[in-house]
Amino acid sequence: MRAFGVGLIGGSAMLALSACSVNLQTVRPSSEIGEKRLTVGKVQREIQKGMAAAAVAEALGAPNIVTTDERGREVWMYDRIATERAYLDESGYAGLVLVGYARQGSVATVSQRTLTVIVKFDTDKRVRDYAYHASRF
Repeated sequence: MRAFGVGLIGGSAMLALSACSVNLQTVRPSSEIGEKRLTVGKVQREIQKGMAAAAVAEALGAPNIVTTDERGREVWMYDRIATERAYLDESGYAGLVLVGYARQGSVATVSQRTLTVIVKFDTDKRVRDYAYHASRF
């Protein structure tokens, strides 16, 4: 009976180890959930010189900072930072139940994206110029 018990435990452990698989899952940044996603492509596609301020706000959303230049013309700044995490997901309920330990949700990689957009308006609140800078690290 003792040999049967050792065989059962050994077989269960092998089954638990073979049931575990490792998958990388990318999680959507929380800054992109529930709000318009601001991208370089969106800026290039939708913002044009001569465009009304209301149309810019509709296309890009609310700016982070609104200021004026030396002539009293409005300048809008959009500053977005998104953190992306890829999680190590060990799935396999047999491994969790039989072995009793699983490292679910441990972080595998983290990267950040930044996008800064500056929109300059004329005295009639129409786009006179715009610029952007994107980085990823």
